Amino acid sequence: MADRAPVCKIIPFSYVDGPGNRTAIFFQGCSFRCAYCHNPESVELCRSCGLCVPGCPVGALRVEGGAVRWEASLCVGCDRCIQVCPHGSNPRIRLLTAGELWAGCAPQLPYIEGITVSGGECTQQHEFLPGLFDLAHRAGKTAFVDTNGQTLFSRMPELTQAMDMAMLDVKSTLEEEHLALTGRSCATVLENLRYLANREKLYEIRTVVAPGLRSAETVNTASRLLADYPAVRYKLIRFRSWGVRGPMENEQSPSLETMEELKALAQANGVGQIEIV
Repeated sequence: MADRAPVCKIIPFSYVDGPGNRTAIFFQGCSFRCAYCHNPESVELCRSCGLCVPGCPVGALRVEGGAVRWEASLCVGCDRCIQVCPHGSNPRIRLLTAGELWAGCAPQLPYIEGITVSGGECTQQHEFLPGLFDLAHRAGKTAFVDTNGQTLFSRMPELTQAMDMAMLDVKSTLEEEHLALTGRSCATVLENLRYLANREKLYEIRTVVAPGLRSAETVNTASRLLADYPAVRYKLIRFRSWGVRGPMENEQSPSLETMEELKALAQANGVGQIEIV
């Protein structure tokens, strides 16, 4: 079991990362390179190049011992360091133990149903997460995983057993499109969908609907797969350009009419729980 993991940020209260009010924990590092990524600063680990240091207006960053150091007490959260980083990283990463991370969740425990781990891609920390989830369960809280599905859960039995549920991104069911969009194959994602659903470990799947994508084909295929699992929800996410840096940063959001048409398609294929956000 890994002793520490790189934590990008913690959102104490979130209503969009699983059921109820939850604390969302974002880990650094991702196996995808999504054209519409909304958290590009969570993709790479800090290279300690130091380019962000002069950009900090309050002197909260410094280079020490060949690494960039962050002084949290001085930071004003302006995100200037993230904006100037050319590597898709964040110098404010903290390497935390499960105990340290759980202690950071303590103030909101009376008000949340559980925690959701995300990223980046949280399953890169699959050896670390069972220990964190054990602490959550001891406190009577649920533990959810928000994943891009690129690593087979069948090869992560300890994580699969430790988590309560997963939320799986199905960005495209078309191999060429998925490769162009993320740099990786969709075959593993679809295998994970079936694997998790068959074990009643899949809470929902999510598809971002964006300009230029063959979203109707993806929704048609994904919803036909979900029809066999009525407990699994389908969340259709309307693309928004806020936070996007890269080839899709200037794209427009799809129309509400388009979103409703896709919802109707999924309903016609037998999916009962569909949400547009």
